[in-house]
Amino acid sequence: MSENPKDFFREFKKAATKMNKLMPDAVGAFGNLFSNTMAEGTISLKHKELIALGIAVAIQCEPCIRLHTQKCLNAGATKEEIIEALGVTIMMGGGPAYTHIPVVIETLEALQQ
Repeated sequence: MSENPKDFFREFKKAATKMNKLMPDAVGAFGNLFSNTMAEGTISLKHKELIALGIAVAIQCEPCIRLHTQKCLNAGATKEEIIEALGVTIMMGGGPAYTHIPVVIETLEALQQ
């Protein structure tokens, strides 16, 4: 995947289409799990996405970081809310989480241009 956030999203969309063709049952099952889990509930979608982003940073999954940064924005999270959530991630995830914060910032900047 590309390191440029906008290129990443373009390439990921192509990869997701290929994955869906090659393994539709697994992709469909994951899609169902995702949509059911991320549905509005007692916890809002925005807060669920902030949690997902924090976990993505803590486990150092760059594609997940980019995707959930975008999903946070789409769910109505502000840049300030995202940055504050990252502080909690650093507190819980330590140095490895800290070193992945630039991926979120780069993605935020690219998506908000």
